[in-house]
Amino acid sequence: MTEDGNIPRRQFDNYEVPEEWEEDEETEEQEGEEAPDEDAEGYEVVQEEAEEGETVLTCPECDSQRFEEDSSKGELICIECGFVIDEDRIDESAEWRAFNAEEKEKKARAGQPLTYTKHDMGVSTEIGKGSGELYKVSGNKRAQYYRLRKWHKRLTKSKDRNLGFALSELNSMISNLNLPESVHEETARLYEKAVDQGLVRGRSMESIISAIIYIVARKQGTPRTLDEISDASGIEKREIGRAYRYVARELGLRILPAKPQDYVPRFAGKLQLSGEVQARARNILKEARERDLLSGKGPTGLAAAALYIAAVLEGEKRTQREVADVVGVTEVTIRNRYKELAEKLGLEEELEEKSN
Repeated sequence: MTEDGNIPRRQFDNYEVPEEWEEDEETEEQEGEEAPDEDAEGYEVVQEEAEEGETVLTCPECDSQRFEEDSSKGELICIECGFVIDEDRIDESAEWRAFNAEEKEKKARAGQPLTYTKHDMGVSTEIGKGSGELYKVSGNKRAQYYRLRKWHKRLTKSKDRNLGFALSELNSMISNLNLPESVHEETARLYEKAVDQGLVRGRSMESIISAIIYIVARKQGTPRTLDEISDASGIEKREIGRAYRYVARELGLRILPAKPQDYVPRFAGKLQLSGEVQARARNILKEARERDLLSGKGPTGLAAAALYIAAVLEGEKRTQREVADVVGVTEVTIRNRYKELAEKLGLEEELEEKSN
């Protein structure tokens, strides 16, 4: 020790601390010691535990076995001395975020998403497609390849064969009817449920698919008429109607009547009418509903009449014949609905002025 009471730095390592000082330091450390925050944002405290036959990751500077991981920088840092053990680590966490358990379960995945639009949910494999694949295999392997392919077909269940054919037919109908993917997915799910309950046995597969499309499309606010579904499937309307009532009853599906407003955008698009005409038609139907003028009348006829009236009022007149051909109802139906709406809503004078 020097005259001024300081300890030379070279002698510091050999300096002995008085016993009463050591007791005070231990007390202060116990009182001030805090557990590392494992939930701190962006960090994860890692405690390596060795299993039998394994080595433990330790810090080369202080021999500590406690580390924290900074996912934003990709670094593994020693908690005791701050030494960077590893850097440029691969972030193995998900690229998405979830804020509740339901959302986390929905987003969690491995591989491509499951889908009811494929008979195997999109996860099974197939040994070759078509006879042309056979000649891509070397000559000494063709017999084995052929045998494996034959047994693969033999082991395929009848339900999978049925679904494979039915879902390809469904895909074609959804495309012809220009329906959204949500309708496609729900229809495939309900068809598989119908197969499991034996509802398809003894009935036309196409009629059951058509009936379920009719139900789901109406339920999701994109209804299609029986005439449209009949044209897309090649099944008579009467048979589709019978299948519709049967499937709805057996599967416990409660379907509300379609709203005329749901048909307006599609019919207006086919007639090449503007957005102003569509908005006017919707307002007409809304006012008619408030006055209880829609009860007991077909939604397609009401939508056609409202579009006809709106087109005249907005200066984009279409003939009743043109509207009838697009909607699939008779001119008489349009004329009757047109007269009722014009009279009850007080639009007769305005329509007469616009027509002249």
